Amino acid sequence: MMIRHVVVLSVLLGASSAAGAAPFRIEDVASARSVAVAQLKPSTIAFSDKPDVAAAADLDLVPFADWAVKHPTEKKFLALFPSYAEPTVIKAEGGNSDAGKTESNNTDGGAPKPALQKLYMYVAQARFALDRAPASLDLPDDVTIGFLQRIDPAIKHKAINAADVAPFTDEAGTGNQNPDRKWCTGRTASICIRSTYKLEGKIPLGIMLVNKLRESAKKISDHIDFQSEFSALAPGEIDDAGLRQLTGLDTPVAGLLEQDIFYVNQIMKFGKFLAVFQSDPNDPGKTVVTAFMTLAIDASVFDKKKDFEKTPVLRNLVPAEVLMGRSSFNSGASISAGLPQYARNEITTVAGMLADGVAAK
Repeated sequence: MMIRHVVVLSVLLGASSAAGAAPFRIEDVASARSVAVAQLKPSTIAFSDKPDVAAAADLDLVPFADWAVKHPTEKKFLALFPSYAEPTVIKAEGGNSDAGKTESNNTDGGAPKPALQKLYMYVAQARFALDRAPASLDLPDDVTIGFLQRIDPAIKHKAINAADVAPFTDEAGTGNQNPDRKWCTGRTASICIRSTYKLEGKIPLGIMLVNKLRESAKKISDHIDFQSEFSALAPGEIDDAGLRQLTGLDTPVAGLLEQDIFYVNQIMKFGKFLAVFQSDPNDPGKTVVTAFMTLAIDASVFDKKKDFEKTPVLRNLVPAEVLMGRSSFNSGASISAGLPQYARNEITTVAGMLADGVAAK
């Protein structure tokens, strides 16, 4: 899918700094949730996004199957839903390739055929402290489109309801229907959103070029469109013991913010942002936030490296390089910057907004 595999989506809260936000900075560590609360520095975010065993030497990604086995607690809370598994999808005829030969394993004489959709996971974690007591937080007040828009103005949002949710019948949606409840239902402090992100910098020009070069009649859009649910959950609605295990901090969970991206038109299968708020064991006037960002990426994205490298004008669009923020096509502070920079910007912005304690309406 050439350029449509270049950038990863997500409305997951964030990229550009919110006005008036506290001046938080990132400090890379081996494991953010292993950082003791007493070791957290003022206005500093402990951040990590390196997997135990990467899918490839140049990728900070882990195969979904390995992640699920080695980190079952992460998988329980950070997958789209606890029972999520790599889905079997029906590949659209000629819809997953720029040359018919790359689909030989998925089709029989051109007819669509079921195939297991292998996924790679990007998992980022962060920990920081707020100079606010847990009782001072009003997380439901943050569950607004304005909150999301303030974090990343490059992503445009529109409120939708449960009737507007994608039917999950196409390849992008297969496997993403929540078996426990319908998306955008069953939660009090929750909104449902349709979002659009227009790719930035030189990437749209690359899309134009690829659309001219590819054999497929299906053209690539310079927009990424997705649907998500943004919620705040109170102590009575959460698995306190399980979340303590996830964060590695054994204090009561005061609440959480959660955004689930359950439908994406390209590149990414799903995404999640989860921020867990707990009391500081050493200071009742402070709150410890452990935040996670996960993105599931179609593994076939990375099968296109040779296709790009053999075309001189596309060598800087090798998907792995763009996703990891190592391409000259990366730009800005939002999604087009690449996953590592995007995640860092997101966490920094969210931390600043929470520290300010000013909800955006």
